[in-house]
Amino acid sequence: MGSPIARWIAVFLVRHRMWLALAAAVIAVVSVERARHLEFSRSIDTMFDRSDPALPPYERMTRAFGSSEVVLAAYDDADLFTPEGIARLRALATELAAFPGVASVTSLASTPLGDSIIDLESGLAAGWARRLVTLFEGYVVGADHRTAGIACVLEPPPASATTQRAQAVSRADTIDRLRARMTDLPMGTLAGEPAMLRDGFAMLERDGNLLGTLSGLLAGAVLLACFRSLRWLVVPLVVVLLALWSTRGLLAVAGFKLTMVSTMLSAMVTVVGISTVTHVIVEFRRLRGEGAAADDALRSAIATLLWPVAGAIATDVIGFGSLMASSVGPVHDFGVMTSIGAVMVLVAVGLVMPFLALAGRFDQDPQMAWGEVALQRGLDGLVRRIIRHPLPILAASAAVTIACMTGMRWLTVETDFTKNFSDSSPTVASYEMVESRLGGAGVWDVLVPATEPIDADQLDAVAHLAERLRREVTVSGPDGIEAPALTKVMSVADVLSAAPLLPRRLQALTVNAMLRQENDQQPAFVRSLVGRDPRDDTSWLRVMLRARERQPAESKRAIIGQVRRIADEEYPATDGRRAAEVTGFFVLLSQLVDRLLSDQWLTFLIAAAGIFAVLAIAFRSILLAAIALVPNGLPIFVVLGLLGWAGEPINMGTAMIAAVSMGLSVDSSIHYIAAFRRRLAEGSHEAALETAHQTAGRAMIFSTLALAIGFLALMTSGFMPTVSFGWLSCLTLLGGLVGNLVVLPVLLTLLAPWIQGPCAAP
Repeated sequence: MGSPIARWIAVFLVRHRMWLALAAAVIAVVSVERARHLEFSRSIDTMFDRSDPALPPYERMTRAFGSSEVVLAAYDDADLFTPEGIARLRALATELAAFPGVASVTSLASTPLGDSIIDLESGLAAGWARRLVTLFEGYVVGADHRTAGIACVLEPPPASATTQRAQAVSRADTIDRLRARMTDLPMGTLAGEPAMLRDGFAMLERDGNLLGTLSGLLAGAVLLACFRSLRWLVVPLVVVLLALWSTRGLLAVAGFKLTMVSTMLSAMVTVVGISTVTHVIVEFRRLRGEGAAADDALRSAIATLLWPVAGAIATDVIGFGSLMASSVGPVHDFGVMTSIGAVMVLVAVGLVMPFLALAGRFDQDPQMAWGEVALQRGLDGLVRRIIRHPLPILAASAAVTIACMTGMRWLTVETDFTKNFSDSSPTVASYEMVESRLGGAGVWDVLVPATEPIDADQLDAVAHLAERLRREVTVSGPDGIEAPALTKVMSVADVLSAAPLLPRRLQALTVNAMLRQENDQQPAFVRSLVGRDPRDDTSWLRVMLRARERQPAESKRAIIGQVRRIADEEYPATDGRRAAEVTGFFVLLSQLVDRLLSDQWLTFLIAAAGIFAVLAIAFRSILLAAIALVPNGLPIFVVLGLLGWAGEPINMGTAMIAAVSMGLSVDSSIHYIAAFRRRLAEGSHEAALETAHQTAGRAMIFSTLALAIGFLALMTSGFMPTVSFGWLSCLTLLGGLVGNLVVLPVLLTLLAPWIQGPCAAP
């Protein structure tokens, strides 16, 4: 069976299997060596498309004010406002400043007033001391006057790409050393977006090495139970490993870097590999059961399934490749990686499967699974019910789908990045401490354009902006009462106003003197508030903001929108001046999943259109292509609707599920329709459905069961987007199985008069 080209390829693969296996071994060795050089991209700005409007303000802030990556070291000291407490704080700040990778530190002890803050009620400097403490409350000291904080500015990343890996290791080591030092102190902790990203990437690196192996082993255990043959356990695992190693090797050679969603690469390759091999195993076993010799059975199975397998891989590439339309860097790169992985599965099957399937004579035939006789009866009974009652089954399926889909209107987006970690993780505990005792861990900024020399009017204007932000930016509390949304607002005008008897004119002179100094001669705290962008030689004043990180997406959007509105009102763009810019980690991270959600529907539409075109060409029938899409698209909308009903927000893992699932689940439809068409050309419609159920249907049950259990490995991750992707993939795969075993044959039955001709055509 199969076309002449398919038969020729099958003969070639079987005849030259020894040489192909040797080539596979060479490719594996080279790929493993190359894959060792594959790195993680750890910078947040790489998560955005270079044309994204959110990036230029963030890059400007880094150029004008130095590194924007700040971690906050905090601890509890009941005697903070005593000589001993200030001495301990100063000693600790000095120690942390000496750590490699720390550019500068700011603490209460590093203020110009020094030890005088220990007495807020008496002394000549008491008034200034109170103003300074108030100024720094919510920044490096808690309102309880016992929570001490040290803001540690990390060294900026190097400009040279050749030192990126060394810098990444150094950055991780710096954060680990800071955290280890703080754990020695009462309630000592380290929080901040760089620390959170470091924890996330460390978790992803562990997941990438562990979850792919665990997923493959779980799926392999299911296949062992299904086919009761060690040979047919080894074949799919070797195919998956070769495809994954060669993919990683190619990515390393091409200069790609792994990102936050790359952990799922191994899972995607496992899905495609096991699904492909399982269909070949079932067909091979069927032919062996009819008495064919092993060589002949394998050649016939390859010839019969070559074009369905190639079509399935093509739809996988289209589904994965649609992610390249995303404006989010990690998702775009994930689309490239998984597309390469799908192609390498096809290469791996051709290289190693013929050799492993026929090597030796022991354990060559896959056995019947326990309960497979009952499965056979169940599939036959299902086909008979579908043939007798197609309309009621279709109506019931439509009713369930519509009921679930209505929940999509309640879908929300998770912008709290701490929700990417389990509640018991140290990262979440650190943020809870900072949120509750230092006002908030969300760090962001307003960049205000300045004209040199800076005069008193400009300082008054930035002070007015800061006051409006404190007073007008609000959020509704649990009781519905509006409360200030920004826990801290600080500008250079606020710092200078804390000085006694220093009029605005002298404050302006001080700022101009600071700007004339070289960057390395300025005090670190001043450098973070007054800066010059070397790219266009413009001067900028920075208003530093703090907000609570752990709050709903709607609240974050409202807060950011209010800040932008006020900044635009105070500093609109004119012919001679730029507008104020709102940026920072808080803004970027809150926008990231929003970008993912908006891109999800674009990538889904691209995947659906591309897959439809491939199916229409392959089946030479627009109607069959449309029929194949329906049972695979509906489960995606059902799962998303259930998320809305359950109130489960969408995160980075959830936002990719639509396009990826469409590419994966349509594979089963291709094999089902291909088997249906082959049998229909020889007999009746009912016989064709029975044959498709017993061949392609049985194979998709085995593969879906193996993959669903394999995906459960992702749920052991500590990174919640990976967990979400794992259990949602399980649901969509199972939904696709139901769609292909129930909805697809129902549609084929109802539309039989219109598809009989195209299916019977040669």
